[in-house]
Amino acid sequence: MSAAALERAKQILGTAVRSTHDKCGDETLVVDATTIRDTMKALRDDSELKMNFLVDLTCVDYLGNEPRFEVVYHLRSMTTGARLRVKAPLAEPADGSSPEIDSLVPLWRGANWFEREVFDMYGVKFRGHPDLRRILMYPEFVGYPMRKDYPKERRQPLVRRTPDEA
Repeated sequence: MSAAALERAKQILGTAVRSTHDKCGDETLVVDATTIRDTMKALRDDSELKMNFLVDLTCVDYLGNEPRFEVVYHLRSMTTGARLRVKAPLAEPADGSSPEIDSLVPLWRGANWFEREVFDMYGVKFRGHPDLRRILMYPEFVGYPMRKDYPKERRQPLVRRTPDEA
């Protein structure tokens, strides 16, 4: 079922697909990050695929490799039961700024919190996100704790809040 979905996805996405694999039964597309919103819209709106449910969105840090980051999306068709994993590699900008990719909130409202979590933990910015701010760490927290180069012994500022601020 999902193998057919992978073939259909390759057919409709064309050159946006960098590579594919189906290791351990997980059909995976690796796509160009600059096309992510159009790619996901095509997968969602295709009359055969109907990938209408964004199950999860996360990130992987491959410190020491280039591209360093990979934003990973898990899709499911609630009509056919097929599943696809979509990966979008992101290079770390040379100027030390955060990597960026388009937000999928316009396609799936549920992407809102997933994207905020990836931003908070990895520092990946989602262009066009309606409210991109920390969701797990407090606002004064410095850095991104899931990055592999985050120093585990790093001390963070102690923030005391009054009951009125909580």
